[in-house]
Amino acid sequence: MPKTLIILLGPTGVGKTDLSIEIAAYYHTEIVSCDSRQIFREMVIGTAVPASASLDAVPHHFIGSHSIHENYSARKFEVEALEQLEELFREREIVVMTGGSMLYIDAVCKGLDDLPDIDPQLRQLLMNRLELEGLGPLQVELQRLDPTYFREVDLQNPKRILHALEICLTTGRTYSELRTNQPRERPFNILKIGLNCERERLYERINQRVDLMFSEGLEQEAAQLHPFNRLNALNTVGYRELFEYFDGMITLEQAKEKIKANSRKYARKQLTWFRGDPEVTWFTPDMKEEIIEFINFKIGNS
Repeated sequence: MPKTLIILLGPTGVGKTDLSIEIAAYYHTEIVSCDSRQIFREMVIGTAVPASASLDAVPHHFIGSHSIHENYSARKFEVEALEQLEELFREREIVVMTGGSMLYIDAVCKGLDDLPDIDPQLRQLLMNRLELEGLGPLQVELQRLDPTYFREVDLQNPKRILHALEICLTTGRTYSELRTNQPRERPFNILKIGLNCERERLYERINQRVDLMFSEGLEQEAAQLHPFNRLNALNTVGYRELFEYFDGMITLEQAKEKIKANSRKYARKQLTWFRGDPEVTWFTPDMKEEIIEFINFKIGNS
């Protein structure tokens, strides 16, 4: 039987965690998390890290394995995750990977362009400029440094503008010429399974999860992290809204409602991204038997 990486993906709050544990237990294997925020040990409640009982039920990797003070990236995850998968596949035919971080999934499946690490001081400088000057001057600078990418990029997406400027200023070359977008071959098969449910039900699940986070102490966790609020890891739904509350910009109730709204917005963004991937086969979270039957069929015909 060929080595197979089963990727269980989908929007936030849909139920990936519980089902991934059941599927991993069924195949007597382990789970590689591809959640770009659960990887940080200081962020537990706000990233919905699975409970200890769930983590004990099946071995997990890349949960709480790094610190928010590290300069971590999808490129580093690609390297470390592939090393972990190589080790796991020595003893197992199947490994489960689960999460909703789109770029992390692409990093493992297709690889990322070999771009340089960014100096944290440069990143902070550009973020400060965004805050003080707004997006307009940064758009003008990108047009000057990389007119090709300027014509392609979503000019209202500050993350993409900043990332392209980081690359241009770090390398002295254009971001567009450094992007190859050439998928890399992997020494294992990849089977992508998407989870989704009716929009009203998904939004209800998201809202309930935010309420649960607050009852578990999200406000207190965010307060402890507030002194580090400029770190890139903390530019995350669930924390940045509470930082606004701590800074006196909004009320606690407004922060809570913004977390719910921004979580729903992020879920829509995830679904748009994942639906663009023809390799994903979709199920609802309650279709465990059908998913296992599908996996067995695909593996048997590999």
